Amino acid sequence: MPPVKSFIGSGMYFMVLALPDNAANLHPHRYNGVSYCCSIFIADTSSLKNRSLMFAFANSPYIVTVWIGGPLADAFLNGPGFRWGFGAFAIITPFMCSPLLILYIINYRKAATLGLLPKRDSNRTTWESIKHYVIEFDVAGILILATGLALFLLPFSIYSYQAEKWQSPLIICFFIFGGLCIIAFPFYEKYVAPVTFFPYHLLMERTVLGACILSAVLFISFYIWDAFFPSFLMVVNGLDLTKTNYIVYIYSIGSCFWGIVVGLAVRYTGRFKWLALYFGVPVTILGIGLMIRFRQPDTNVGYIVMCQIFIAFAGGTLVICEQMAAMASVSHQYVATVLAIESMFSSIGGSVGLTVAAAIWTSIFPSRLLEHLPEADKPNFKDIYGDIKVQLSFEYGSPTRHAIAQAYGDAQKYMLIIATAIQVISIVCVWVWRDINVKEFKQVKGRVI
Repeated sequence: MPPVKSFIGSGMYFMVLALPDNAANLHPHRYNGVSYCCSIFIADTSSLKNRSLMFAFANSPYIVTVWIGGPLADAFLNGPGFRWGFGAFAIITPFMCSPLLILYIINYRKAATLGLLPKRDSNRTTWESIKHYVIEFDVAGILILATGLALFLLPFSIYSYQAEKWQSPLIICFFIFGGLCIIAFPFYEKYVAPVTFFPYHLLMERTVLGACILSAVLFISFYIWDAFFPSFLMVVNGLDLTKTNYIVYIYSIGSCFWGIVVGLAVRYTGRFKWLALYFGVPVTILGIGLMIRFRQPDTNVGYIVMCQIFIAFAGGTLVICEQMAAMASVSHQYVATVLAIESMFSSIGGSVGLTVAAAIWTSIFPSRLLEHLPEADKPNFKDIYGDIKVQLSFEYGSPTRHAIAQAYGDAQKYMLIIATAIQVISIVCVWVWRDINVKEFKQVKGRVI
């Protein structure tokens, strides 16, 4: 690797190392801005056939950092407090990101010196500039979509707190106005907006659309089954915070490790569709489906670990293939756009997943908890329901702790059934992809990896 590429690789590696584990691209949680910049940087400095490998390489530090996440969390909680956890990374993250930032600045100045960035005088007033950028960034369209999603999804989380539940006027109004905004968004974009939020011709490309919907489905499914997973491990399986983190982070370790294997496979075969269709999707469905049986009280935690490994390997495959599908189906000038669209779909999917998880939890867990609790503990129902510390305060194996575990198992069962069922959409999303051979494409000009 030439010196300049070594510096690029080191900058990427150390910048990713600075971020907490769950910021990985291979993990459904993201630092959207930093992650997006990394993705574009990799796309601009790598050939298409090597891009999946470079994406996987950029996420490989999480294989290491995950092991210190649990002990560090314990150290902060038992020492200076969780606020210092935020404070520490407020210092660490900018410092570790600085190599890549310096690289950006150096190359920006080099481009300016070579005359590749000619100065343009807009001659606009301040008000004209504000108006210009409001139109260019389609602020109105973004507000319509964001408002619609917020109003439509919020009732799923708050309906259980209303006296009339789903019949509450507030809940009904949220659904109606939220739905109207969501329906109005595409019409506004097509017939009214001077500058559209995203290019329609890109979304009409079946591979791009399939990749974006797959991204949304993966996030919906993940957030449904993962939302209360750490609590389940601590309350039902009796694990401490460090061991809980180790199991939760199996996804990050496995997906990041397996992503490198997938990247190598794509590099040497040039194919990604069949990896997703014949391995990624079915193994994901298998892993989530098995948890319907194994994520229950009195089940050995080893079976949960096995399911997590299945999902991790499958997830590492699908995320890499999904990004490759989106990038390989367009010319290089649109790579940044399709990655942004894919990120938008994943963010919406995550919001939907969390909303569904909250709705299932608030509708199933309280009623089952009240049903299973011993009579002596029912007066304390609200405290037990609302505070995991209270749940953990009961001795492991006691009748009350077992009742809480039973309620967890009942709620998790419904979550996992829905998370498994929605994965069926993934089969269609991957099936419609074009079978593109990335070894035959040359998107990026110049000296690249």
